[in-house]
This record gives sequence, structure tokens and C-alpha cells, in this order.
Amino acid sequence: MLEMKVPSPGESITEVEIATWLVSDGDYVEKDQAIAEVDSDKATLELPAEEAGIISLRAEEGDVVEVGQVVCLIDTAAERPSGSVAASSVPNPEPISEKSTPASASQTYATGTASPAAKKMLAETGVELNKGTGKDGRITKADVIEAVASMGSAGSGERGSKSKKMSSLRRKLASRLVTVKNETAMLTTFNEVDMKPIFDLRKKYKEAFFEKHGVKLGFMSFFTLAATRALQIYPATNSMIDGDHVVSFDYVDVSIAVSGPKGLMVPVLRNAENMDFAGVEREIGRLAQKVRDGKITIDEMTGGTFTITNGGVFGSMLSTPIINPPQSAILGMHNIIQRPVVVDGEIVIRPMMYVALSYDHRVIDGRESVGTLVAIKEALENPEEILMEGNVEKALGL
Repeated sequence: MLEMKVPSPGESITEVEIATWLVSDGDYVEKDQAIAEVDSDKATLELPAEEAGIISLRAEEGDVVEVGQVVCLIDTAAERPSGSVAASSVPNPEPISEKSTPASASQTYATGTASPAAKKMLAETGVELNKGTGKDGRITKADVIEAVASMGSAGSGERGSKSKKMSSLRRKLASRLVTVKNETAMLTTFNEVDMKPIFDLRKKYKEAFFEKHGVKLGFMSFFTLAATRALQIYPATNSMIDGDHVVSFDYVDVSIAVSGPKGLMVPVLRNAENMDFAGVEREIGRLAQKVRDGKITIDEMTGGTFTITNGGVFGSMLSTPIINPPQSAILGMHNIIQRPVVVDGEIVIRPMMYVALSYDHRVIDGRESVGTLVAIKEALENPEEILMEGNVEKALGL
């Protein structure tokens, strides 16, 4: 009988949460088959079976277990049931983590904890109450009436609801976001960028770039290189607080916010100051694919010095992005809209994007924050001269 223990997902992590079992107790599993998804405070990871055999679960979904704890047993001596096929040829079942509770059956109270009248009203209204104001928490008719009033008048349609426990990753993210708001002096400065020069370059060179490098020439390489240049001009923006010290970095590790099936992840481009356009596009493509496949590692999401997030892909016109701690600044990209602008005294239509830089005022002053965003704007509006040193084909590796 093989004991399967929780492996360490990364340094400093001592416990994880069983998010979803992908198999049932008594199932026959194949070696390396994904049997569970576990959440740490940094990522969601799959737990593969170490050997083939019949599995016996020793933990439930939602349980928080320590690294090294036994979570299941595998009977390796068991034979594969006749008629079954290898797990590699069968997709994992869709995990069900939500509990749907229709209004007609929303009775979560235990028998005996509600008065007869309260029980009848609970059944009729679909209100959920776990505790009342009566003796020993007994639910009274008044409790139900008050709960119904707080919900507003009932409609004529279905009034069901769904409830699911927040994952360990989501709880940690929520805690970090509140901490950022409470413990940093966060401000946001805004500007706008005329994207026409980048549009023109991409239109002219995108096919040749793809043929040479096998990746598309996207906007992210321009923004990453423009931000990297700005951070080198204004090193305070590439700094963070460590106790009573401000640590400034002579390298730029850019965290790129990527939306995946488990939420927003921030894989890191290491030493972005040494990358060219092709290098940035290849690395972003590689990391984004790992996020979408759920294969991103904790090491690949740790240690960034600055973050870029693109809300524009979801249609956002303007936002104030929240700093990714312990970093001190984050650049927010937004959607591109054709707008009338004045150029050389004439009104013209240009593809415009609003950009935002949120920063920690404890580390970064107004001069550095505004200067950083202006430097990014200048590079994006004149990429051929500033980012490509006047030689587009050389900069694109063509």
C-alpha cells in the first residue's frame, strides 16, 4: 500500500488546501494521472498519482493539510478492472466545487433548531438561517420575517443561489489586496498614448517577424521594453521597501499579469533589460501558455520588481491598478479607441490608449512617477528612434 504525501510546492510553503479531488474513493488510477488540485497561497497545482492502483482518500475537499501529510493511499497490488482504459486516454472529469441550492430546498437549519412556524416560513421563502435569536440559537418566526425583509420583496422568477468556499489562493489574494490598500500610500497618475506609430510598425513587419521568430509581434514587447527603459531612467520606480530600507535593483524583472483558469497570475520576465522584441514575445508566450495549462510554477511567479497589467483585453478604458506587493509600482494598459486628437494644429483620428501608473508614494515621489509614465509614453510614441535606435529591422531581428 503506497502512502501519498503532499509534496512541497515551493520554499516557505508549509500547508496547502485540497481544492478538488479529480477522482473518487475506490477508483482505479494510473501512474502520473492527475488525482487532485491543491491550492497554496501562491498557486493552484495538480497532484499526480505516484503509482497505478486503487485509491483510498484520506482527506476531503476544503481540508487544509500540511506538506508531508498523507492524503490518500494507493493499493498498487490491485489489478485494473476489466473494461477500463488507461487514464491518459480519458479526460479528467469536470470538477464540481459549487453547491447549488434551489430556493424550494434552502433549509440549512437542523431539525429542532427552529420553531414549527419558523420552519414553515423557511420552507416557503427559501431563506437560509443557521442561527436565530431564540434560546440556544433557536430560529424564531421573527428571525425569518427580518431575514425576508432584508432580502427585499420576492420576484416571480427562480430565486436560487450558489455558494462555494473561496480557494486558498483567492483568500490569500484578497488578504494581500486589502494589505496593499491599508499599508501603502498608493496613488495613480494617468496619461494617454498615440498608438499609431506602433500600429504602423506592426502592420509593416508582423508577417516577416512571425516567419523569422515563430511568434507574433504584439503590443506587450513594446510596453515591456518601454517600461524597462523608463525604470532605468527612474530607478526609484524599480525599488521596494524592506523594513527601514529602500532596496533599488540594477536589473528589471517584469511581472506580466496573465488571466488563467484559476484567476490572474503574474509570471516574471527575468532581466527584461537584456531582452529584445523577439525575446520578450517568446518568453511572454511561453509563460502565458503555462498559466493557461495550469503548469506555471511558484518560482516563475516570484521576485518581480515591476508589474504590467492589460485590462484592455477585457474592454477596460481606464482603471487604477493595485500594486503587486512588495513592488512599488504597476503599469496599467487599457483598450485602444479611435479618438479625435489635435496634431500639429489639426484634428485627426488616432488610435489612443489611456495608461495608468499606480505607485507607492512612500518610495516614489511625484517627479519620478510622472517622469516614469512620460518616459513610457515617449518611447511608445516614437519606438523607431527610442526603442529601436533608428534601425527597425535590426531591433526586430530580421
